[in-house]
Amino acid sequence: MKYKPADHIQDLQYFGEFGGVNPSISDSSTYTFLSAKTMFDTFEGNADGCYLYSRHTSPSNLYLGEALAAMEGTETANVAASGMGAITSALLQLCKAGDHIVSSRTIYGGTYAFLKNFAPGFNIQTSFVDITKLDVVEAAITENTKVIFCESVSNPLLEVANIEGLSKIAKKHGLILIVDNTFSPLSITPGKLGADVIIHSLTKFINGSSDTVGGVACGTQDFINALRSVNDGANMLLGPTMDSMRSASVLKNMRTLHIRMKQHSKNAMYLAHKFEEDGFRTVYPGLPSHPSHELYKTMMNPDYGFGGMLTIDVGSIDKANELMELMQERNLGYLAVSLGFYKTLFSAPGSSTSSEIPLEEQKEMGLSDGLIRFSIGLDNDIERTYKIMKDCMKEVGLLVEEKA
Repeated sequence: MKYKPADHIQDLQYFGEFGGVNPSISDSSTYTFLSAKTMFDTFEGNADGCYLYSRHTSPSNLYLGEALAAMEGTETANVAASGMGAITSALLQLCKAGDHIVSSRTIYGGTYAFLKNFAPGFNIQTSFVDITKLDVVEAAITENTKVIFCESVSNPLLEVANIEGLSKIAKKHGLILIVDNTFSPLSITPGKLGADVIIHSLTKFINGSSDTVGGVACGTQDFINALRSVNDGANMLLGPTMDSMRSASVLKNMRTLHIRMKQHSKNAMYLAHKFEEDGFRTVYPGLPSHPSHELYKTMMNPDYGFGGMLTIDVGSIDKANELMELMQERNLGYLAVSLGFYKTLFSAPGSSTSSEIPLEEQKEMGLSDGLIRFSIGLDNDIERTYKIMKDCMKEVGLLVEEKA
């Protein structure tokens, strides 16, 4: 039977402490023991079902982790206070001084800054490559390489990683493949394509209401146990702990993720076709013009479409800013970073979410200052949205008024 991630979420059923249909929120930072021996065993990781201290884990965090692991088809998962908390902990768990990482060159600016500017302080070096070229990825591997890191769909250029191909390279060289799947939850299931660790910023589509920051690493039980180890676990010792109240909130929002992703994808597909017809250089994996359109189709879970992210290039930062300000004024969405909200969010990533990447490197990877990244919302009447957007484009001089 074909793996259906939303069905695995649907099959999860928890009872609250008093029989509630929502699991009870564990509003405790520490937990009591009936015997000193059980406390000792818990510290040693040998007491299943016992809780030690909420920095280690909590019932609420475990509930959410189970749901996310079910979605990604992994053995288990560990939630964190942010997407960066999940990414940095996973990388520092796997890499030590003298180790090397091969990473996609087009990744979220915060991840890029960590790998380029912060990790070298621990003598961990990174080679940034065009992840779409498997021969280039393999050529970058050294005897010290431990990890290949990429995003399923890259931020902000929407390049698509060949996860199966990368997995074969990783296994050939004994490496760990980490895939950030933030842009394509449900649409792509990296673990089924060979990824070892799957990362999400829960802040985005999974939570969907732009009111919570969170992250998760999904993987094997052994890897998650290592992250939580009181002796040398990165999540335990660095302390990116997710608050139980926030875990409970994300868990509730996950129940509508499958509905939301279908609508995000439907709306993005409609707008991408329209923008391309209008003559804009439009990048969206659902368009046949996308260089990895056919690859995406081989990896995707078709029910959820090609995702809610697209970009257009309007030529200059001045035009991009003028258009975005006008669209916000016309209630089409918000000039804001992040993604996955019910309203459309738009930003110029070169001067915002990717500003950590030096300008010369932005140009080399094709990130122009006129690029606008759209996180398409859940609009019920997307045709109406497009008509208003088109009027805005005409008003700022990006489209010519049609003659009567």
